[in-house]
Amino acid sequence: MLQTFQERFYDNFIKDDRWNYIWEGLTVTLRVTLFAVILGIVIGFLIAVVRSTYDKTGKMKVLNFVCSVYLTVIRGTPVVVQLLIIYFVIFGTVDISKILVAIMAFGINSGAYVAEIFRSGIMSIDNGQFEAGRSLGFNYSQTMRYIIMPQAFKNVLPALGNEFIVLLKETSVSGYIALQDLTKGGDIIRSRTYDAFMPLLAVALIYLVMVMIFTRLVNMLERRLRNSDH
Repeated sequence: MLQTFQERFYDNFIKDDRWNYIWEGLTVTLRVTLFAVILGIVIGFLIAVVRSTYDKTGKMKVLNFVCSVYLTVIRGTPVVVQLLIIYFVIFGTVDISKILVAIMAFGINSGAYVAEIFRSGIMSIDNGQFEAGRSLGFNYSQTMRYIIMPQAFKNVLPALGNEFIVLLKETSVSGYIALQDLTKGGDIIRSRTYDAFMPLLAVALIYLVMVMIFTRLVNMLERRLRNSDH
């Protein structure tokens, strides 16, 4: 049994340097996840500001409507369908990097969920904070910038960390546009060796380890935020 395991391990990872498919796929997955998270935070923050401003002041009615449509469409359709539409429809006639397409697709998708995370954080701040800002002579924008946003951002940091973990796993569908991410790298090895167990198990274990690491970091962040409140 040990000899069989060693032979299968050699065929799947050592022979022809097939481990490179896993390594290169991992780097692509991390790059897509990182930049998609940044894009999602930017989009989500802007939408949250628009929607919370409308909720509190009634202003930005048109922008709020546009944001509501965006949230409905993005949250109501699968991310893999959005990925395919962006690649094959929007950029179907353009020579564009698959990594850039993946970043855009996952970033736009993540932005819809980040927007609600930010908005819930803003709306959770007591109205007395707005009144305190006004009593100091701040206008609405200054109150949001100096008083509300720092508190809201602190409250939503753990949720943003969890969104990063979710996004990391969602990128596993990047192979639908022939992007060689971590999952696709394992599948390429499977197609070469006709052995699905080892490469796909390796992919699953790598995802599991990364999720456990990031979950640990999020938990540490939550503890530090709780301690700072005391």
